[in-house]
Amino acid sequence: MAPKEIYTVKEGWVLKRGEFIKNWRPRYFILRSNGSFVGFKEKPKNDVSLDPLNHFSVERCQIMKANKPRANTFIIRCFQLTTLVERTFAVDSSADREEWIAAIEKLSAALQNEEKPASASSIPAGEKKTLEDFEMLKVLGKGTFGKVMLGKEKTSGSVYAIKLLRKDVILAKDEVEHTLTENRVLQSAKHPFLTELKFSFQTEDRLIFVMEYVNGGELFFHLSKDKVFSETRSRFYGAEITLALKYLHEQKIVYRDLKLENLLLDAEGHIKITDFGLCKQEVSHADTTKTFCGTPEYLAPEVLEDSDYGHAVDWWGFGVVLYEMLCGRLPFYNREHDVLFELILTEPVRFPTRLSETSKSILNGLLEKVPDQRLGGGVRDAEEVMGHSFFELINWNDILHKKIPPPFKPSISSKEDVSNFDKEFTQEEPRLSPTEGGAFGADGQTKFPEFSYVNRESK
Repeated sequence: MAPKEIYTVKEGWVLKRGEFIKNWRPRYFILRSNGSFVGFKEKPKNDVSLDPLNHFSVERCQIMKANKPRANTFIIRCFQLTTLVERTFAVDSSADREEWIAAIEKLSAALQNEEKPASASSIPAGEKKTLEDFEMLKVLGKGTFGKVMLGKEKTSGSVYAIKLLRKDVILAKDEVEHTLTENRVLQSAKHPFLTELKFSFQTEDRLIFVMEYVNGGELFFHLSKDKVFSETRSRFYGAEITLALKYLHEQKIVYRDLKLENLLLDAEGHIKITDFGLCKQEVSHADTTKTFCGTPEYLAPEVLEDSDYGHAVDWWGFGVVLYEMLCGRLPFYNREHDVLFELILTEPVRFPTRLSETSKSILNGLLEKVPDQRLGGGVRDAEEVMGHSFFELINWNDILHKKIPPPFKPSISSKEDVSNFDKEFTQEEPRLSPTEGGAFGADGQTKFPEFSYVNRESK
């Protein structure tokens, strides 16, 4: 059967209220016959699939009218599975609002009557993995979307870090594309300082990444204990992070979420970057992207200003991480996000008096607020950072091939040791939390097609 043609149902300018920063921003939204409701900073000239700022689904949604906090407001409540999410929009006139509501409600009703086919997997049945293949031993961490557990494969005895993400939460927070991007990046990216994906598969209610177990713990865990790292130790970690970012940028990937919690140490003390959910693919040095995403304390000024941005955001994130290692605190911090963002945009970087001039120089370069003036922000990208005097004594080839002994080796007693992870998590019973909505059946598989993966090179 030929695929149904996708066409535009309605399009036009609307105001969308931010979920994170509660302001109104003009967006050109296009409602498509497949239920996608996508928003752009400018009216797209040709291909509406090109990098939208907002991407929602109106399937199974409800709409409410409101005149607060702005006149002619309408709120879309999407019951994706059983979890409720809200997106708030406003238009210039009551008539325009009525047109949008009528178009969305008519399309939503039509989509609910359509039958969705299940996707087929390309992995041979004998190689497919299920949760029954693993014994869960410990909880390593928890987040918005699920848990990371230490698991043992029953047949081989191999231990892995198993990331279990709840589909209901992913769908409710419109994170489907980010999750699929993480899977694609993990399948393709191979580098000594990036965590390696072994398998990925899905159940009716969860997505599962089976990763190498990096048992040295988070850099955040070690810095919390040591308060501050020496310049030598910071330089070593900084060199390995730089080479990892260099590789990602060469693969046309912007990482966008560099922070201490996403930096692990392996058993020998080498860096492993983890969590690729906010990566953006197909971004070369000359390209830019627009999505507002990241961790508040690590957001670059150009992201906060709603500007197009590129590879330079990763060098800002690297600057924040390196500052934390050398200074023992964040360069900009306030509990109130509005105040924090103002500090990031306007305040100069301040340093402890004990810091060397070379350290101050690289941090000033990385934390430059103008992206094209930032260290690493030029066409040479990582080469600019590698050429800074802070790294003068570094042999980059030796760093890449792990010929330089790490300045710190984590204490590890066995392959199942979890002592380098927070006891708040490791003392918890390793069980799965119930999801909302029960079993999703074929519908859940359809939203995450071709997710399963086997890393045959590592077997």
